[in-house]
Amino acid sequence: MGNSCVKLKKSTAEIAPCEFVKDSPVVILYGSPAVPLTSYIRFALQHKCVSVRMVSAETPILGPDTLVLQCGSDTVSGSRETLMRYIESRFPRPPLVMSRGGDCDETTPLIVTATRLQHRSMTWHIERMVRWAEDLAARGGRGAVDPTVGSPRMEVKKFGKSYGHLLEVMLEHAQMEERIVFPILERADRGLSKAANDDHARDLPTMNGIKEDIKSIVVLDSGTPAYQEALSNLFTRLKSLQEHCKEHFDGEERDLLPLMEAAELSKQQHERVLEQCWDAMQGTHSHLFRFFIEGLPPHDAMSYLGLIIKCNDKDRAATMLCPIME
Repeated sequence: MGNSCVKLKKSTAEIAPCEFVKDSPVVILYGSPAVPLTSYIRFALQHKCVSVRMVSAETPILGPDTLVLQCGSDTVSGSRETLMRYIESRFPRPPLVMSRGGDCDETTPLIVTATRLQHRSMTWHIERMVRWAEDLAARGGRGAVDPTVGSPRMEVKKFGKSYGHLLEVMLEHAQMEERIVFPILERADRGLSKAANDDHARDLPTMNGIKEDIKSIVVLDSGTPAYQEALSNLFTRLKSLQEHCKEHFDGEERDLLPLMEAAELSKQQHERVLEQCWDAMQGTHSHLFRFFIEGLPPHDAMSYLGLIIKCNDKDRAATMLCPIME
């Protein structure tokens, strides 16, 4: 299958996320690490039950931007779509490419797809923090069952670090909407984004207040009434934030984001708006990118990575994808 006469200069570096699976097939990926598509395909393969061997190489016949997959007697090269069709056919679980429609609809503005996927990641992380806070409150200062979590104070510090990551992503997302998405809608019809802006202003004190609550819990003695009350209050505030965020995200996706299609932007303008999204959310797409991607199921993660490799600046796209391959 595919081009089987490509000559490659080998310089291997193995990654094998599924080596624990006995007799898992080995897929060899030939390509340049500097090409965004290489990271995209590696990420896809790491979600399948295969052992992946990355061979850093350029294909002199097909060009430096072309990837080649080898699995058994199969050799496949070509576009992203060609490679993904082969991967999905050969290794169907879990599915990484969804049928067309919804976020996969080519008529959906790129920034709308990006925003919806960001909502999903943040929703997942908020739910995780709520469950974690509920567990902390239920234990009331007792240590976790898992000894790797450490002492109660160590666990609260880890909780605070995770919440700090989420807070940074949420703040960058809100700023991106206020600087990029909302102004486009306001130019089309003044007042459209007022409710969403009001939601941002309402939730910001709560979000920052939770961060301060966590700091205060760290210095309390675990197991005391004050400690237990603080954990209970933390859970309550996080639960309230979760409810507000769900209402806000649902409202944007129902009432605001569909109007981006009516803004009558050209294809080039939509691409530029997406580039501006990356500019506005630099932390999310650098040191927090692995954290952000953890909040998406595999097919949504692949959709988000697909948006990144549309970036006109390929060096920038490759840099954005590096954190998830380290």
